[in-house]
Amino acid sequence: MSTLGVNLYIMAVGFVTAGIISSFVQLVSGKPARFELAPETLVGSIGGVMLGLTAGPAILMRNAWRGMRIEARPPFWFVLSLMIAGVWSLFSGAIVLVVLINV
Repeated sequence: MSTLGVNLYIMAVGFVTAGIISSFVQLVSGKPARFELAPETLVGSIGGVMLGLTAGPAILMRNAWRGMRIEARPPFWFVLSLMIAGVWSLFSGAIVLVVLINV
């Protein structure tokens, strides 16, 4: 398998993980996951950072899609968000795979 194929696989693992975590948060809390920086407790603060790190690509792409469709932002911002989410998914997918391999 080529290097590009491996990177795309790792990126897909990261984005699927972000989607699963984001969907789970929405299932449990009843509202979509978001980048919130105003928690009330220390545990909530640490949990919010961990949630943002793992579910960030899904949150970013949901906001970018909403901005393009509902708020009529230019497609440039969607493409830029897509590239950022792709790199973020690559990094988080690598972390997820390392954790799964070492368990």
